[in-house]
Amino acid sequence: MPCHSLPSVRHAVLLIALASAGPAIAQRDLPSGTVVSGGVSAYHQFDTDRDGGGDFNVTGALGSIDVLHPFSPQLRVGLSLRYDYENWDFSGGSQTFARGPWDDVNRVGTGIPFLYTPSPDWLVAFVPTAQWAFESGASTGDALIAGATLFAAKTFSPDLTLGLGVGAFDELEETRAFPFVVVRWQINERLLLANPFRAGPAGGAGLELSYRADDAWEFAAGGTWRSYRFRLDRDGPYPGGIGESRSVPLFARASWAPTKDTRVDFHAGVLVGGKLKVMDRDGNDIASEGYDAAPMVGITWRTRL
Repeated sequence: MPCHSLPSVRHAVLLIALASAGPAIAQRDLPSGTVVSGGVSAYHQFDTDRDGGGDFNVTGALGSIDVLHPFSPQLRVGLSLRYDYENWDFSGGSQTFARGPWDDVNRVGTGIPFLYTPSPDWLVAFVPTAQWAFESGASTGDALIAGATLFAAKTFSPDLTLGLGVGAFDELEETRAFPFVVVRWQINERLLLANPFRAGPAGGAGLELSYRADDAWEFAAGGTWRSYRFRLDRDGPYPGGIGESRSVPLFARASWAPTKDTRVDFHAGVLVGGKLKVMDRDGNDIASEGYDAAPMVGITWRTRL
């Protein structure tokens, strides 16, 4: 399940920065030195029936590298680079989607997270981001998605951190703004309820309940909301148009940490409430189609360098 969950690239840099910063969101838990981390994922959504007939499947991969550097005891600034690739395979069904409205989709993103800790129990984060989301053959000059995310979180105790935030983005002929909640609740020494703040198929938004079995193994389940747009091939069936995919991923995760700096996540899940949409270059709807629950699997390797 690719990591472009709502708010797709909007939160990706922020979530990676927080994952690099440590398991808790508080000044005393942030690393004292520069942190460099990277990761790769591969995933596959199996053949899924569409409401208009026919089916489709998706195979993808993503890679990221992230740096977080302390400029003072209170301020850390980072740089994140990310590339996502998806291959969509359509067959049969309605006229619009039988032709395969898109094929290979690319997302190239960068962001600069600013993490400020005015006191030991507060964290304020501001993350401007830019992403180019486009089908191969599209004009990248018309594929820019830009905006920023801002949030504040307070650590009430060693076991509980809560926060609120807002994001706003100019997203291919549409401006979106949305609130979100930051949660980290260590229920006991083994159970944790939190946003899944890490790169990988599960994505970063939503909530996840995890169980730490021992030092090497962790198991989790959760859900996210995912929505993203991309510019279509200028020579394709809908020249220079816009494609959109929406769904609610429900997932299970098993994670293995062979060392303290490396982990491998195995994901399995299903996308529900899925919908695909095609628009013209100005964002006017041409066609949309729902699809059945879509099973997916994925694997992510991530390490601190």
